[in-house]
Amino acid sequence: MRVYAGIDLHSSNSYIGIINEADKRLFGKRLSNDLDTVLMALDPFKDVMEGVVIESTYNWYWLVDGLQDNGYPVRLANPSAIKQYEGMKHTDDKSDAFWLANMLRLNILPEGYIYPKEQRMVRDLLRRRLLFVKNRTALILSFQGMVSRHLGNKISVSAINKLKNDEIEVLFSSSVLSFTAKKLVAGIRFLNETVKEMEKEVLCQVKLKREFAVLQTIPGIGNILGMTIMLEVGDIGRFPKVGDYSSYCRCVESKRISNNKKKGENNRKNGNKYLGWAYVEAANYAKRFCPEAQRFYQRKMAHKNIAVATKSLANKLARASYYMLRDQQSFNKNMLFR
Repeated sequence: MRVYAGIDLHSSNSYIGIINEADKRLFGKRLSNDLDTVLMALDPFKDVMEGVVIESTYNWYWLVDGLQDNGYPVRLANPSAIKQYEGMKHTDDKSDAFWLANMLRLNILPEGYIYPKEQRMVRDLLRRRLLFVKNRTALILSFQGMVSRHLGNKISVSAINKLKNDEIEVLFSSSVLSFTAKKLVAGIRFLNETVKEMEKEVLCQVKLKREFAVLQTIPGIGNILGMTIMLEVGDIGRFPKVGDYSSYCRCVESKRISNNKKKGENNRKNGNKYLGWAYVEAANYAKRFCPEAQRFYQRKMAHKNIAVATKSLANKLARASYYMLRDQQSFNKNMLFR
């Protein structure tokens, strides 16, 4: 007998459903999120277990790692691709758990990628770095807006970083504005140091793999962007085609076509937002330092807008990266922008 388990995971509890090869329900119970409790429930079926399916929720690390360490074959389900029949009148955690198990039994489970545990923590550190970068950008924009609003001038980022407290007091006559500006600049400086320390820690923990070093031949991709792409991609072989990779990088349109007409949009957020950010950043640098990339960007700008032109260039770089990583070839601007 072969059995299949589905776990509908939540923040504090999970529902476990187990079926056999004939879709007969053998076990179903809601349990607290405790690894020993889950292992105890699965133990009677361990010798005949074909697989345990867990939905890719925000808190799957502990459960997937714990089950794998105890010898269970674990599958991570893609939640955006496992909708049940929408005409069903009633669904709950119980039906969801058995549905996951049944899809594995039928071999139709849309799977997510279980990133290797060893480098997952470093990848998450880089993701947290991006959070600090966004907060720093928000403070910079707030300071620039205050200068523009009260003084009618513009101030660059480099000038903000060089400002001293006595210079801020001269800049703003009002004590309230001066106090606000000092706090904004202090926050920017703190975040600058935090980002630098996080980057240093990442570079100490992991090195750019040889197969990903070719990414640094692309104009605009340095250590941090190269490391981000490497840690988010993992194994390039998991993408059968270049279109799969560029779609995962959120570099393609999301639209629904019927009779050659656009009828709406599908899930725009399907894919990896961190790779999407990395390639947009690379595009912004490439259009500044690569003449061929700049000409491509200008051609797109003539027909579209800044956002579309930047995204088009990002898609171009993402597709080039796929072939570079797959074939281990350096960047060739003449081939990309011919």
